[in-house]
Amino acid sequence: MSKEPKLALIPLGGLGEIGKNMMAVKYGDNILVIDSGLMFPEEEMLGIDVVIPDITYLLENRDLVRGIVLTHGHEDHIGALPYVLRQLNVPIYGTKLTLGLLQGKLKENNVLGGATLNTVKPRDIVEIGPFKVEFIRVSHSIPDAVAIGIHTPLGVVLHTGDFKLDQTPVDADVTDFHRFADLGRKGVLVLLSDSTNVERPGYTMSERAVGQTFDETFRAARSRIIIATFASNVHRLQQAISTAFKYGRKVAVVGRSMVNVVSIATELGYITFPQDMLVELDEINRLPADQVCILTTGSQGEPMSALTRMAMSDHRQVEIIPGDTVIISATPIPGNEKLVAKTIDHLFKQGAEVIYEKFSGVHVSGHPSQEE
Repeated sequence: MSKEPKLALIPLGGLGEIGKNMMAVKYGDNILVIDSGLMFPEEEMLGIDVVIPDITYLLENRDLVRGIVLTHGHEDHIGALPYVLRQLNVPIYGTKLTLGLLQGKLKENNVLGGATLNTVKPRDIVEIGPFKVEFIRVSHSIPDAVAIGIHTPLGVVLHTGDFKLDQTPVDADVTDFHRFADLGRKGVLVLLSDSTNVERPGYTMSERAVGQTFDETFRAARSRIIIATFASNVHRLQQAISTAFKYGRKVAVVGRSMVNVVSIATELGYITFPQDMLVELDEINRLPADQVCILTTGSQGEPMSALTRMAMSDHRQVEIIPGDTVIISATPIPGNEKLVAKTIDHLFKQGAEVIYEKFSGVHVSGHPSQEE
């Protein structure tokens, strides 16, 4: 009498830490991997640029790995793939924007040519080895985010990815409550849920709340507005651009990762704006200050980021001038608090008004609170 193959969950990163999310699901002689993200180094990790998951287990079982499925396009979920695919070239499955962002990273690292990328849509079901893999739409701070339902002979493993129950998302694509309800009625063997805000009571605010704060700030500002946020927070970028248009401001984009994301998201239709809305950085000095908005990287106080160099008077093209309004539309990742505080201090010294999450609603989380 043959034994039923066992089902195992092997976390390779992302549990008990912020970043480098990666989970392996093993059934018999088959392994399916969910996400492959990076983490930024801690302050004492001198000389280290990024930290990626330890994939020794996968390399030791490379013949069993059937593919990697992706929940969304944030760095902590796809950022390790340029390094992983050099050693483990297996098929990748993800939604259009997720793969669009990934393609840019793979091209930059000269590994795009050998990669097998498969585009999926929410509600698609794909057979990967013995797994039937279902992609379920969820709301997050980036479009095209999905949960992963893995149907195995022993039951369903449901991996939520990063999500929030935003009833008024910027792109109007709400979480697929009906499909989650269907799975709940039929029974789920294991739920692997986003728990980033598990200690926070209530519900997470809608991303649209940030848009309201942007509106109030733009209405009051009399000089340039500089917004620093995560480059991959596409919904935040769309709201900033839309608000700038409403108040007659042109938008310049600063920082390599920000330029790349805006370019890709615009090309794929996830960021939209009127023609001639974006201007090159060297054009902003020819415009009146009250007609300029700058989107920049550096919300985490990274030493070489565009915002930090502006704060230190070390940016070649953008100099902070008294009266500028700087919005830091992000919350510090644990470990980055000192870097962010230092950047804010230097911006104040340059004469800027700095608006940040501690005192204003310029950031909301993309993760669920307790009631969600």
